[in-house]
Amino acid sequence: MMEVKPRRVGGATYQVPMEVTSDRRFALATRWLIQGARSRGGRSFAEKLAGEFMDAFNNSGSAVRRKEDTHKMAESNRAFSHYGR
Repeated sequence: MMEVKPRRVGGATYQVPMEVTSDRRFALATRWLIQGARSRGGRSFAEKLAGEFMDAFNNSGSAVRRKEDTHKMAESNRAFSHYGR
């Protein structure tokens, strides 16, 4: 739901949390699932992708971890939200 984007204010660059549009949410989720499947070892790509989907369904795996890390970063930088658009 949230991600950080760098904003330059004065001489400093702040990581400002911003809401993610629905199109970008889908694109990020798809990209993270494919990257997670590619990083798995062995087997065919179809089996790797199926495994990544199963992990995402069970709230584990690299795509879910990436999503949680992105949201955690946005949450920790809430103090800079007033620099947003």
